[in-house]
Amino acid sequence: MDRRRFIVLSTAGSVAVLTGCGGGTGGMAMPATGTAPPPAIPPVSSPPPATPVSPLTAGQPLADLARLSNTSSTPGVFEATLVAQRATKSMLSGTTTEFWSYNNDVPGPLIDVFEGDTVRIRLDNRLSQETTVHWHGLPVPPAQDGNPMDPIAPGASRTYEFTLPVGSAGTYWYHPHPHEMTAEQVFRGMAGLLIVRSRTDPVPAAIEEKLLVISDLRLAADGTIPANTPMDWQTGREGNYVLVNGQYQPVLTIKPGQSQRWRVLNATNARYLRLALTGHTLTLIGTDGGLLGSPVPGLDEILLAPAERVEVIVTANLSSAASAVLRSLPYDRGGMGMMGSASTTIPLLTLNYTSAATAAIALPGALNSIADLGVPTTTKRLVFSSGMGMGGMGGGMMSFLIDGKSFDPSRVDLTSRVNEIEQWTIENRSSMDHPFHLHGTQFQVVSRSRGGVTVAEPFLAWRDTVNVAALETVVFKVVQRQLGRRMYHCHILEHEDQGMMGVLEVIA
Repeated sequence: MDRRRFIVLSTAGSVAVLTGCGGGTGGMAMPATGTAPPPAIPPVSSPPPATPVSPLTAGQPLADLARLSNTSSTPGVFEATLVAQRATKSMLSGTTTEFWSYNNDVPGPLIDVFEGDTVRIRLDNRLSQETTVHWHGLPVPPAQDGNPMDPIAPGASRTYEFTLPVGSAGTYWYHPHPHEMTAEQVFRGMAGLLIVRSRTDPVPAAIEEKLLVISDLRLAADGTIPANTPMDWQTGREGNYVLVNGQYQPVLTIKPGQSQRWRVLNATNARYLRLALTGHTLTLIGTDGGLLGSPVPGLDEILLAPAERVEVIVTANLSSAASAVLRSLPYDRGGMGMMGSASTTIPLLTLNYTSAATAAIALPGALNSIADLGVPTTTKRLVFSSGMGMGGMGGGMMSFLIDGKSFDPSRVDLTSRVNEIEQWTIENRSSMDHPFHLHGTQFQVVSRSRGGVTVAEPFLAWRDTVNVAALETVVFKVVQRQLGRRMYHCHILEHEDQGMMGVLEVIA
């Protein structure tokens, strides 16, 4: 078996970081936790939705994301309006598909701002459901975070306002967060990219930037987006099409020798993206919360769990008139042995070379200064579990719990003190992967343990989402900087909606 160099931002098992042979998590021994494994989870029988007889149109040039216009004339202020509303697009020949959208755009419009900016965005809710806007990964005050305890009723509006601190440059996104309705609103189209830029970005401006929002779409034969099945509520929804910027298998051009900076967002409900570009290696330069200290070159694969983001440099090292395909390779994320993604390679985008060559542009050796958060003064431990339940939102028999409890918006589950260095341990005792997300801050992953083997994280990075593989334990350090209530949860949105979420209160 060929040995390939890759990086698992979300981990495919604690022994497979930076060097390994790819693949999933199956076959590894249970960690020595002293606890018994959860009971086997029986499958739920449900007919799949009728699928289209013909695929979507492929091969169109990759479209730029629509941009949210700044209506403010004041320097350092970004002011705009988002409208949550229904929108129609032609996806299948002879049909129209109704999406739920921001400003009629699917994905939502790009929000492009700078460190130090004051952001003031009004949300008008024209849906028939409550909604919110969660600014995923951004260090915003809890009252501005769009959590599920702060819904916007149908026909109502509210304005979110926050200032982006220096040091917050990175690749973020925004999406709804109403409890029990998040999954549906996202799979119907409500998600958008948000970039915070530094005015002293060390990446040369001559390196062209490309933005890739990867989403998951399920269409029935009549062009409609069907509701979740009982199986979706158990495993997390995966569609029959994976889109890039709302397009099916689009084409991106590059010149021989050219370098491009790709910002990639996994905006799916539950699909893991094991990204590989035929004939190319990737240079990792950034994670959720911004640039790394230095580039990590020579990667063949990058695994992104739902909600994770990455910045990579793609260098065109093939000859003119060549082409390459960005694919998501098979990945086994556990469950009941029925995960279609575990055995399926999915073409996402074709990279076509032009005949005009260009000179390569070198990256600086140092990109960012990331200081270790230091020695923790307190610890927290959370346990993810799943098993037989009393029925669920989809009529299934699953429960998804944190510390044996389902989400209660009136209950505070954890308490932190502002500016205190904490060490969190997330133990996953379930049979499937769960990406863990903590609101309002970035953290530093310390180590991953599985099957009695502990591996230190190979470099410092800012993260707000980390995958915790089945029967794995992840340790990270974090500091909360703002008072108030925060959410933490699994970012498989069906699991979040069914209660795999808790409330953290930050006190003085």
